[in-house]
Amino acid sequence: MKTNIAVFFGCRSVEHEVSIISAVQAMRAADREKYELLPVYVDKSGAMYQSDKMFEIENFRDIEKLISDSSEVTFIKRPDGVFMHPVNKKVFKKVKDIKIDLAFPIVHGTNCEDGTIAGYFEFLGLPYISCDIISAAVGMDKAVFKDVLKSAGLPVLDCVRFTAREYLLDTAAITGKIEKQVGFPLIIKPVNLGSSVGISKVKTAAELDEAIRLAASFADKLLAERAVENLREINCSVLGDSDECTASVCEEPFMHDEILSYKDKYEGGTKEGPSKGMASLGRKIPADIPDELSDKIKDISCKIFKAIGASGVVRIDYLMDNKTGEVFANEINTIPGSLAFYLWEASGLSYKQLIDKLVDIAFRRERKRDNLKFTIDTNILSGVSFGSKGSKGSKF
Repeated sequence: MKTNIAVFFGCRSVEHEVSIISAVQAMRAADREKYELLPVYVDKSGAMYQSDKMFEIENFRDIEKLISDSSEVTFIKRPDGVFMHPVNKKVFKKVKDIKIDLAFPIVHGTNCEDGTIAGYFEFLGLPYISCDIISAAVGMDKAVFKDVLKSAGLPVLDCVRFTAREYLLDTAAITGKIEKQVGFPLIIKPVNLGSSVGISKVKTAAELDEAIRLAASFADKLLAERAVENLREINCSVLGDSDECTASVCEEPFMHDEILSYKDKYEGGTKEGPSKGMASLGRKIPADIPDELSDKIKDISCKIFKAIGASGVVRIDYLMDNKTGEVFANEINTIPGSLAFYLWEASGLSYKQLIDKLVDIAFRRERKRDNLKFTIDTNILSGVSFGSKGSKGSKF
């Protein structure tokens, strides 16, 4: 019998379209002999739709038409499992609820990858691929991520964190703090966005205000950190769970500017064909760095993975000073673009095999949880009374 897997993608995020590309790639790579895949597109309002037409990326060129041809669905918990349920059954049409064995979220950014969608699955009691609520939230919040890594003795850049409101109320104080503690050149970025959205390199004080206002248009919490000179970006993926994990080969993405941009990452295919998500990015795999440094980055990557309690597949992005050889963990993508399949293919694991491992990891976590207690038998309510109806100030 096939495993019924609901593949969630889209969501209310600035990385909505990237998520669609990543999901279609994964669904095309999965073993359809093992898995019954049910695409679930979450639109920008949060409504969920299901259709077999979602296996083809071309059908997303007209999303309104695709939605009109799809069934709006929701998910309900029953004693015998979690079911996908059509919201509006058409008259005289028998549409059965479908039992879901596993959720596969392929979502990027805030309102989904940040632990939001993991919380939805936890609430339903539905096993799922990817990080849990806490590790996803830590991974999305760059400031908290830095704190966790610092406490674990792992290499990150110091930063100044502040809110858009604090900056507007006392611009001089925030500017002064940034100049004193960080200095120029520096990077301004939103705390909780991915895909390089809202990130700017600032070389002088005159450029600072524009960069902060750009970042503030995407998020309330911001941070400023030192820009690494002689920069090379190195990325590494990790696959596993709290028991064991493995790091992929390292890659070096190619930048067209001084920082890796959204355009570099996702629009690289526009001249030669449609974008393939992160797979469109120009890169060198394996990265042209000494074996000793590559092994060091792999080791740090596994330590980061365990420090935040990650699960599934992640990609960790590093900033490397090409002169000194120093590396700093920049961010972790708990559901990376294209699921970093290209790094695993270069490591000897096909995309199909990667998905098989992700399914195994998710079910292994669920088996562990089945052995835990989430409730206790108690009769505490048997003696509780609030007195007569309408009384005020009654005590237990």
